[in-house]
Formats: sequence, C-alpha cells, structure tokens
Amino acid sequence: MIAPRRFLPSINSLLALEAVERLGTATAAAEELSLTHSAVSRQLKVLEEQIGVTMLIREGKGLQLTPAGVTYAQSVRECLQDLARASLKIKANGSRRSVNLAVLPAFAMYWLSPRLRAFTGKHPDILVNQATRIAPFDFNREKFDAAVHYGTGDWMGVNYLPLSKERMIPVCAPDFVDSTPLSAAEMTNLPLLHLESRPGSWESWFSRHGVPADRLGGMLFDQFTNMAEAAAEGIGIALLPEFLAESEVRRGRLVPAYPDYMEVEGTYFLVWPKDREKSEALALFLQFLQAEV
Repeated sequence: MIAPRRFLPSINSLLALEAVERLGTATAAAEELSLTHSAVSRQLKVLEEQIGVTMLIREGKGLQLTPAGVTYAQSVRECLQDLARASLKIKANGSRRSVNLAVLPAFAMYWLSPRLRAFTGKHPDILVNQATRIAPFDFNREKFDAAVHYGTGDWMGVNYLPLSKERMIPVCAPDFVDSTPLSAAEMTNLPLLHLESRPGSWESWFSRHGVPADRLGGMLFDQFTNMAEAAAEGIGIALLPEFLAESEVRRGRLVPAYPDYMEVEGTYFLVWPKDREKSEALALFLQFLQAEV
C-alpha cells in the first residue's frame, strides 16, 4: 500500500531540497535546476508546510537547512537515485526480461562474461544486468535477483550454485626478476601484493609450501584487477586466481613466479534469496550455468 498523499511531496519540491543540501545555497540549486531563486524558495516552503516540520532557516536572502532538513534531504537523495535507476532500467530493458546480478569484478570479467554470449544467444530476450559488489549485502535492501559470492557457504538465507573452485598462483612482470620460476623461499624476500578481502592468503600459501612467513607486509588492493595491473607494472608479486592469471600470462603481461597452482578452500557461487520465488529469467540463467559447470 502506498503512503497517504500528505507524505508524498512533489518531485519538484524534493529536487529543490536535495539540490540545496548538496550545493549549499538556494542560488546554486536554482542555477542547476534552471529555476529562479524565488521559485526554489517557494518549493521549499510548500514542502515544509506539507511535512509540518521546520527544515529551513531564512537569513536575509539566504537559506540554511536545519538538521532535520539535512537528514531528510539525504533520504530524499537515495529515493531520487532509486527512481532514476528504475527509469533507466525500464528504458534500457524495454519489454525484455532481465536478471539483475551483483558480481565480483574480476570473476565477472574473466569467468562470467565469456559465457554470457552463449546465454544471450539462447535467450536473446533476457538481459543480464551487472553491478559490482565486493562484499555480501542484504537482498532485502538491494534489488538484485542473484549475486556472485566467494566463500565457503557462509551467506545466510540464500541458495547456492557452485560455479568454480579457486586455484591461485604467484605471478609477476616478465622483467621483475632475472629468471623465473622462483622458489617459495626466494619470494619471501621480494615485494608481495595483498588483497584486502583475502587476509592471510600469502601466509597460507607459504605455509602450504613449507616456508615460515608471518606478518608479511606490502601494498594492499581492494580488487584483483588492480593488483594484477600493479604486478604487470613491476611493483611486486601478486597471488592471483587461475581465471585472471591465465588471461594475463597469455597476453604476455605476467609470468608465473612459481610453477604450480594451489587450490584453496573458497568457492565461487551464484546465490539467490531463499525467501523469494525465482523469476523465469533467473531460472533459465541458473539452468544455463548448471550446464556450464
């Protein structure tokens, strides 16, 4: 049920409030919205009267938002952005069905995207929309149908489809050292690159190869692709997943710093909410991925 009309101000009033809060003055808001200063002031006065809360302090010809006005403007901004995204989505999709995915950027780029061409060939009426998320989120708050997740089945309230086990290998630029591959012990004395979401990865790798290595330092990255780029520039050795390492080695930008891959505990999954019925488009996408893996 939609809220009563008194709680649904006009878009023009909300745009005026959001612009004043973001830009700092009614004059700047008026310029951005192609309105006069007095028109912006009138929109804000109407909004105050409708809500019944003081949101503005008038100082001469200037306007200043109260704390309540600032808080409301920030909430309004989120709603306006949601409305804009919904409008863009329907404009882009038209009458076609869609699957909205939250994806891990490197996995989506190097594992998922090469497979999407086959899916869209089978189902040209279904669009697979993607947005990056590098950590689990609440499906009730973010409007995704499914997400790519890396871990060990630790996301509550979702169904899991395993997509790929993780195999890692150290890589570096071709001219980073005189010759490769290196021994594990040799690498402990070289710059190592680290991923924020995989703390302890290098320590685990060295432990599995019988080399003690604690409290390893080095540059920190939030995404594999950025770390791979740094390795290609000769900044250090990166511990990369197979799908990304193979691509960069084929391109000649990186070489294996160690000869073998190591399988790690985590798995890439496609996950979707248990408490929500799958759309036909998502069911077809799941069926396609099950056949792929």
